Amino acid sequence: MAFKITKDDPYLAPYEQAIAARHKLCSSWIAQIEKNEGSLDNFSKGYERFGFNIVGDKLIYREWAPNAFKASLIGEFNNWDRDAHPMQRDPYGVFSIELPKHIIPHGSKVKVSFIADGAGRIDRLPAWITYVTQDLSVSPAYDAVYWNPPQPYKFKNARPPKPSSARIYEAHVGISSPEPRVATYREFTNNTLPRIHKLGYNVIQLMAIMEHAYYASFGYQINSFFACSSRYGVPEDLMELIDTAHGLGITVLLDVVHSHASKNVLDGLNEFDGSDSCYFHAGGKGRHDLWDSRLFNYGSYEVQRFLLSNLRFWIERYGFDGFRFDGVTSMMYLHHGIGTGFSGDYGEYFGSDVDVEAVAYLMMANELVHKVLPDAITIAEDVSGMPGTCVPVPDGGLGFDYRLAMAIPDMYIKLLKEKRDEDWDLGNIVFTLTNRRHGEPTIAYAESHDQCLVGDKTLAFWLMDAEMYTNMSKLSAYTPVIDRGMAFHKMLRLLTHALGGEGYLNFEGNEFGHPEWLDFPREGNGNSFLHARRQFNLPDDGLLRYGQLEAFDGAMQHLEAKYGWLHSPQAYVSLKHESDRVIAFERAGLLFLFNLHPTNSYTDYRFGVDVPGKYKVVLDSDREEFGGHNRVSPDGEYFTEPLEWNGRRNFLQAYLPTRTALVLAKVE
Repeated sequence: MAFKITKDDPYLAPYEQAIAARHKLCSSWIAQIEKNEGSLDNFSKGYERFGFNIVGDKLIYREWAPNAFKASLIGEFNNWDRDAHPMQRDPYGVFSIELPKHIIPHGSKVKVSFIADGAGRIDRLPAWITYVTQDLSVSPAYDAVYWNPPQPYKFKNARPPKPSSARIYEAHVGISSPEPRVATYREFTNNTLPRIHKLGYNVIQLMAIMEHAYYASFGYQINSFFACSSRYGVPEDLMELIDTAHGLGITVLLDVVHSHASKNVLDGLNEFDGSDSCYFHAGGKGRHDLWDSRLFNYGSYEVQRFLLSNLRFWIERYGFDGFRFDGVTSMMYLHHGIGTGFSGDYGEYFGSDVDVEAVAYLMMANELVHKVLPDAITIAEDVSGMPGTCVPVPDGGLGFDYRLAMAIPDMYIKLLKEKRDEDWDLGNIVFTLTNRRHGEPTIAYAESHDQCLVGDKTLAFWLMDAEMYTNMSKLSAYTPVIDRGMAFHKMLRLLTHALGGEGYLNFEGNEFGHPEWLDFPREGNGNSFLHARRQFNLPDDGLLRYGQLEAFDGAMQHLEAKYGWLHSPQAYVSLKHESDRVIAFERAGLLFLFNLHPTNSYTDYRFGVDVPGKYKVVLDSDREEFGGHNRVSPDGEYFTEPLEWNGRRNFLQAYLPTRTALVLAKVE
């Protein structure tokens, strides 16, 4: 079978067999599911069969635990009596019990108690539980809570249409306050959503929503996959957050973690039925050495039901519009990317190191998500560059909508750490920003949460460091460090936004140059919240310069919304002049000009442009409201001359000050 992916990229032809093998495996799984369950659609509604479900006047509870031979439902409702409510086991290891509808009060604690081979009596939190709580004054272990509110949340707003340009605001509810504490869903709804909307972002990517036992894990050690984190409030508060975002026209994505799970036993999936496997591979294959966590067995029928149903659950019950899949590199390779670099040689993507079952699971997950919600967005966090990641499954790909351009922020950090400004290789910067597979949409970003974690610093802090504590007041004169830092903070973001991909991502707070770094409360820092917060008070203080950076970020988002360069074809780069430190390119009918020179400003600098006519400035990083020096007239008009220049049919001349970016648009 010849796939479109190999026709589009003939260099993949030698790997046609490997591409066909993963496609065949995915197709065979779906065929088996359709035979057994009627459809993939039915299969993915596992949450309507497993866990707690009200059917008529009955409350039915089901759990899969193949290594157990006895089970009973226990909780506050029966005084934790293991003999009061025994469950029935079927031949496939599924236990079930029917109870009167109202026997378990809403908000009361429950567990399932097993007697398992080789483990004896074990008590576990239900795997499909939708709400769990933690009382650290009693125990670090979570309690499962039966959640059945008398008044379910009613959604008011329809989902917004899929955005043609994805301008993504990556956010963490818990840190979304200047105060040193855990913020709530309601506070995010009331305080943070309006900021995001005003800035012009049209997608929110929510981190750390799936319940995680350890706050400092940043949400990546999941213990209850169907529960939203109770740290921030109750499920209805999250539903209201998403509903409110939809009312503002904002798409909401979940940072979903199917790459691994917490190794917790008492309140996680680890050793759920007393065995080393159940949801995971047994032995070393089921453990991630670097993350100290458990790895799913993606080839298991019931694990597939659990994970696919998990995706559908977040879409159907909470209204999420898609997912950013975390740890895709770890999933796709048996070495999990540990101690391994990727050169781009195609053999690295189709050899014996590839976990074909994990790849096939991702294909099946994307097929399901886009079948349930055709306008869904799925994003792959993959550093390897797997060919076909964003190619439809029938064409031989994995089916994601976007991949993250993870090399871009690493490049910026390396430049700021190791190079003087005048030693930056502009050609390499442009190459890194444009080096992506044709036809596979990419999300570009200058920095995400990864670059802000303890041990690293935000871009603003790399640029301005200690002077951010003393020289960010508008009442003080610019120092060379602050002047440079403000200029580069704006230019690097615009350069990334316009040149780096088909989508753009910003991590919460970095739009205004958030100082320092992120560090969650933990034993090593005295359980301090000092760096586990976003200081929105900084841009709101009219005497500080942070608001100027935020204003530029908003202007950049709104300009993209008007001209749509993210969903336009890749830019044509006409100039990358190393000695002048100038970059020029066209995209979506706009002319982007960057002067990265530390001292030189250029008068009547000649730039090639394809479309003739009169141009005007529509964005100027040097405007005073953006923390600049107002060196470019906002009323200037730029007329083209019909002489070929730098490979373009016309040219125009412009004044381009040092460390300034301009965007010019044709006057209609």
